[in-house]
Amino acid sequence: MKVNGPNQTNFNPYKNQIQKQMEMKKVGKQQDQLEISSEAMKLQENIKVNAKREAYVEEIKNRVESGQYEINYEKTAHKMIDFWSKQ
Repeated sequence: MKVNGPNQTNFNPYKNQIQKQMEMKKVGKQQDQLEISSEAMKLQENIKVNAKREAYVEEIKNRVESGQYEINYEKTAHKMIDFWSKQ
């Protein structure tokens, strides 16, 4: 009669870890890939910039670069308070 107890001679507690490391080495040599679904590609094609918004952003950029852009600190503070008080 053969009894397998806790003192088995062929027991290796690190066997699974060694196998995982070997598998990771094999997998690690693969190149990264990016796949975009056809639905996502359609969404990217349909994105159009609002002309009015684009003109507004350009106006602000020009004013900042020329040094003519002035900040209304009170309005900014009120908007921050409104934002944080709603949460």
